[in-house]
Amino acid sequence: MVVEPWLRRRPHAGPADSAEPSRSPAARLEEAVGLTRAIDLEVVEAGVAPLADIRPATYLGKGKVDEIAGIVKSSAIDLVVMDCPVSPVQQRNLEKAWSAKVLDRTGLILEIFGRRARTREGALQVEHAHLTYQKSRLVRSWTHLERQRGGFGFLGGPGETQLESDRRVIEDRIARIEAELEGVKRTRKLHRLSRKRVPYPIVALVGYTNAGKSTLFNRLTSASVLEADMLFATLDPTLRAVKLPAGAKIIVSDTVGFISDLPTMLVAAFRATLEEVIEADLILHVRDIAHADSDAQAGDVAKVLRELDVDPNDRHRLLEVWNKIDCLDAEARARVVNVAARQHGEERPILVSALSGEGIDLLVAAIETRLAQSRTTLDLLLDPADGAGVSWLHRNTEVMSKSLRPDGQYAVTVRVDPSKAELVRRKYSGGGTTTAHRAHN
Repeated sequence: MVVEPWLRRRPHAGPADSAEPSRSPAARLEEAVGLTRAIDLEVVEAGVAPLADIRPATYLGKGKVDEIAGIVKSSAIDLVVMDCPVSPVQQRNLEKAWSAKVLDRTGLILEIFGRRARTREGALQVEHAHLTYQKSRLVRSWTHLERQRGGFGFLGGPGETQLESDRRVIEDRIARIEAELEGVKRTRKLHRLSRKRVPYPIVALVGYTNAGKSTLFNRLTSASVLEADMLFATLDPTLRAVKLPAGAKIIVSDTVGFISDLPTMLVAAFRATLEEVIEADLILHVRDIAHADSDAQAGDVAKVLRELDVDPNDRHRLLEVWNKIDCLDAEARARVVNVAARQHGEERPILVSALSGEGIDLLVAAIETRLAQSRTTLDLLLDPADGAGVSWLHRNTEVMSKSLRPDGQYAVTVRVDPSKAELVRRKYSGGGTTTAHRAHN
C-alpha cells in the first residue's frame, strides 16, 4: 500500500511558500506508486491522507492510522510505503499499529538505487547511504533487548547493548566503504585529468528521473544505455565521445536522474559521480515538457544543482532541452512552441523528441554554438616540417582546419579552453618559424 500524506497549506503561509511550483497530492501519489513499482512491488492500495498537523508519535492522526490498519488487514498487505520522511519512532509505532513493514520515501529511494547500481562505485555509494540511514533506525529492531552484563559480572559494570554493538559494526563498515570510495574518487580524478589533457569539452545531461536523458544520450551517441519508461532506469554514469557535424569532438555524460526530496545522504554519496556535472563545459537540462509537473520538476533539479554548487541560472553554461514534444497534442504543442519562442537568446530552450529524433539537429547545432562561445579560437602559422608542433596541437587543442598557404606556411585553426589559450600563444609566437596570427572569442 502507498500512502501519500498531504499536509494542508496553513492559512498564514507567506509568499515565500508559494514561490516554488508545487505538485498536487494526486501527482505526488502517482510518482510514489511509480517508485514502488520500480522495484517490482505489487501496489494493491494507494491513497492520499490529508492531515492538519504532523503527529510526533505516528505522523498521521489516530483515525487515519486505524483506517489504514483495517485496509492492511483486509487486503493482507505486507508493506506500507509512506511517501514522506518518517522518524525511527514513527516507523516503529506505525509497524506496531499495522502489523506490517513500513518504508518511508528515503528508504524506498535507497532500495531502488540498490537495485539499479551496476558498477562497484555505484554499489559502494548506495551501501554507504543505506548504512548511514539504517544506523539511526536500529532502535526499532533492538528495543526488546536489555543491557547485558560484562565479563562474569564482577568486573564492575554493565557491558554494551546489542544496539551499541550493531552500531559499532555499521560504523566500521561505513569507515571501510569511505576508504574504498576515496580510492575510487582518486581514480575518477585521474581519469578526469586525462580527459582534460585530451582537449574535448564535456557535455553533461541532467534532469528529473524519467525525463528521457538516457534516450537522448543514445540518440546523440548511438550508444545502447538502458532506456525504459520507469523511474531511475539508469543509475551509473556513462560517457561517450561524439563527433559533431563541424568536426569537433565532445564527451557526452549521462548521469543519475534527480527527484524531489532526494535524500541529502544520497547527494553526498553520489557527489563523486556527479562531479562530471560540476566539471562539465555545458550542462543540458533535459525536461519532460509533456509532464503536468514539468515546472515543479525543473525546480527540484535546480535545487540539487545548487547543492552541487552549480548555478542553475547560469545560461552561458546551462541549456534547457524540452523533451517529449511528440507526446503533446496539437494545442499543447502550439502553446509550448509559443512559450519557447518568447524567451530570448541563451534562455530559449531547444524542443526535441529523443524518441523520434525530431529537433536533434537543432540541439546539436546549439551545442556547437555554445561550446564555440566558451572557447577561444586561434589561427596559427606553422612550418610544414614542424610535425611535432602539429602533433602537439592535436593532443592539446581542438584542431578545426589545416591548409597549406601559397607562401609555403601551414595554416592551422584551433579551438582551445581559455585557460590553455595563453600557453598556445606563447608556444607558437615569436622566436621561430611559427607565429600567432589571430585570437578571438
